[in-house]
Amino acid sequence: MLRSYWKSRHKRGPGAYALLLRLSAYLCLCACATRRGCAEELGDPKTVVHKDADFEVTYNDTVTSDIQTIYTFNHTVSRNKTEGVRVSVNVQSEQVENPILIVVRQKQAVLSFQVPLILRGLYQRKYPYAHVGRTLCQPQTRALSETQFFFVDVSTLSSQGVHYQLRVSRVDSFTLQTDKKFSFVATPSQPQYFKYVFPDGVDSVIVKVNSQMNFPCSVMSIQDILCPVYDLDNNVAFIGMYQTMTTTAAITVQRKDFPSNSFYVVIVVKTEDEACGGPLRFYPLRPDELIDAGNRSKVLDVVVSPAINSEVYVMGMLFCLGIFLSFYVLTFLVACIENKRMHRRKEGLLSTPSVSPAETASLLGKGLTPVSPYEYGSIENSSTLSSEAVTDSMVSADANYGYMERPLDSVGRCRQESLSSVEEDDYDTLADIDSDKNIVRTKKFLCVSDLARKDKRILSKKYQIYFWNIATIAVFYALPVIQLVITYQTVVNVTGNQDICYYNFLCAHPLGALSAFNNILSNLGYVMLGLLFLLIVLQRDIMHNRALLRNDLAALECGIPKHFGLYYAMGTALMMEGLLSACYHVCPNYTNFQFDTSFMYMIAGLCMLKLYQKRHPDINASAYTAYACLAAVIFFSVLGVVFGKDNTAFWIVFSIIHILATLLLSIQLYYMGRWRLDSGILRRMLYVIYTDCIRQCSGPMYIDRMVLLVMGNIVNWSLAAYGLIERPNDFASYLLAIAICNLLLYFAFYIIMKLRSNERIQFLALVCILFTAVVWGFALFFFFQGLSTWQKTPAESREHNRDCILLSFFDDHDIWHFLSSIAMFGSFLVLLTMDDDLDTVQRDKIYVF
Repeated sequence: MLRSYWKSRHKRGPGAYALLLRLSAYLCLCACATRRGCAEELGDPKTVVHKDADFEVTYNDTVTSDIQTIYTFNHTVSRNKTEGVRVSVNVQSEQVENPILIVVRQKQAVLSFQVPLILRGLYQRKYPYAHVGRTLCQPQTRALSETQFFFVDVSTLSSQGVHYQLRVSRVDSFTLQTDKKFSFVATPSQPQYFKYVFPDGVDSVIVKVNSQMNFPCSVMSIQDILCPVYDLDNNVAFIGMYQTMTTTAAITVQRKDFPSNSFYVVIVVKTEDEACGGPLRFYPLRPDELIDAGNRSKVLDVVVSPAINSEVYVMGMLFCLGIFLSFYVLTFLVACIENKRMHRRKEGLLSTPSVSPAETASLLGKGLTPVSPYEYGSIENSSTLSSEAVTDSMVSADANYGYMERPLDSVGRCRQESLSSVEEDDYDTLADIDSDKNIVRTKKFLCVSDLARKDKRILSKKYQIYFWNIATIAVFYALPVIQLVITYQTVVNVTGNQDICYYNFLCAHPLGALSAFNNILSNLGYVMLGLLFLLIVLQRDIMHNRALLRNDLAALECGIPKHFGLYYAMGTALMMEGLLSACYHVCPNYTNFQFDTSFMYMIAGLCMLKLYQKRHPDINASAYTAYACLAAVIFFSVLGVVFGKDNTAFWIVFSIIHILATLLLSIQLYYMGRWRLDSGILRRMLYVIYTDCIRQCSGPMYIDRMVLLVMGNIVNWSLAAYGLIERPNDFASYLLAIAICNLLLYFAFYIIMKLRSNERIQFLALVCILFTAVVWGFALFFFFQGLSTWQKTPAESREHNRDCILLSFFDDHDIWHFLSSIAMFGSFLVLLTMDDDLDTVQRDKIYVF
């Protein structure tokens, strides 16, 4: 059947084949006619010249469209020794219509390029380079020694002769040696690359490239031993890991990532400096215009050093755990000592003779609580004048800071109200209670008992909302953050683009998929110390609840009212700061910096709220209001990072909002919330100015409170003016500085007023204050070292990179993490223990400031 089919096709074929042959001949004639002459083309074929060439010899030749020259080279390739081979071509002619085409044919690879080499920059700018030098890829050989040939083909389409120089030379220093610096010169058209082989026993190395010249901008790439090698500006990012650099670049390379136990270090000079933060020269954008790039040679040196081994990783982790576990041990010892002291105190109270009824009546008549001689030292002079009373009494003749007797009527009333079962809303909506609040809060001499009138159970529930709200915020905030940073790290590992993340590459130790494990590990302190603080607060909460169950008078009527909800929120915020800071350091960059600062705002805000709550438990802000304000702060932080750089309109708007918010908060604090923001606010302000400043010149009723608010406004207005004038690039840190300055100002005011009121700071609290101040000082020193910054380009950021300074594993920023977590923990302990001296003082003897 197949034979019959073939025959039938063959019988019909001659006519079709004849037609096809005629058509082919016609097309050939047409093609020949379009040239200078078909006869000339057929009679004068292109000449191919073969030349046996040698290394280290410069060949000066001319090439035209009619002549193609092929140079044949041979060299011996050894399995145990790698020698680089470099081809350099220089065009002698000044103007070349058609470039010379260079094709290097090797045993297992082909390299082709043109001379002049045209490299493109931004906006399709074209830069010609007449001198091109390329290193040939070295194929692997299995034989101990083998002679290999390679050919260099030189051709062009130019009808005029093009003069060129060709030189092929050996690169004796092609293989880099461990811990030996090698210097070289590179240009955009003459890139360089070298080979490195892992020595035995070394699983990880760090490749460092340095230069004394900031510009031209360069790229360092780590590539596998494969052909071709991508060593031009337009293809160096195709494979491997790479970094842009000005003066410094460093990449940690692990043996497990390279099956051949070796890799190439590729150095490419870019055609433009914009990627490294350099100026971009303006050129007219004309079609096909070639631009002279000028001198873009750069002197660099490269050194490959062994990185840390697994023992250093283990030591770093043990060191980190040991530091923070020691705080658990120290806390346990302090708790044991305190428990033993309390037992001795109870034994002393039991052995002390009871106070006579007559002495008890006498003490109660003077507003004092009968105590044992052992206790007297701890509550001596605990009843003092308020700050306002002290200031007022300075004008009078009998001014002093001594004891002021007060009746205990308010104490009995406070205790009765504390045992009531009314709800907070019902309490606040009663008309007589509302008028009572206006009377109480505008008294010249306020005591804590005046602002601790609401039911304890209601307030405890109110402040517990702080903890549950921040726990909810943490979950919904952390989950997308973790997902995002995992994506970032995956992109870095897949693309090899190490410009995405702003590490300290001179001290960035990878572990698994994490590129800088040490920066993540050092955040463990926030989590561990935050958990420890929660345990301390829980222990105090349990002890206080037990005291309330046994109707302990000191727990019911003495000391600062114990509400632990804000403390729980502070401990949770510290733990979340550690988690989010670790997430940020997985891939620190411009877009996720807010992860590292969001809960810092939370911590600063919660600390200020806790300081205010100590003396104002009834009128402190609710959790919903507080977190709404903190959300607004974070919102402005994001806006500032995205739009704040050199944006005058944004800084003007932010400064106005900052000043107005400071004024409104000052009014709220001064009048303790007894004012209304409505249409009559201006009329009331004018009335106050008329009565207090024009009609009669009278000083403020609450002098100490006024001093704090005036200082606070001066500080905030100064910060607003600084931001408006300087416009700092790091808006998030600027906003955090505002919060920390206000917190420190309020904390200093609280300590000063506490001492002015003759209240004591106990030994434990004093130790915490001094220890925390010293640690904060050292922490800020390491913080301002600035090992990297996302405000600049990645190449400029790497100029600040430094080597590890602790255990060859941790850098300055890791030490900042250690010290700042300890300092925050100490600050929390100060807030927790600062008013322990008032635990045996009745609340109508504790003054509000």
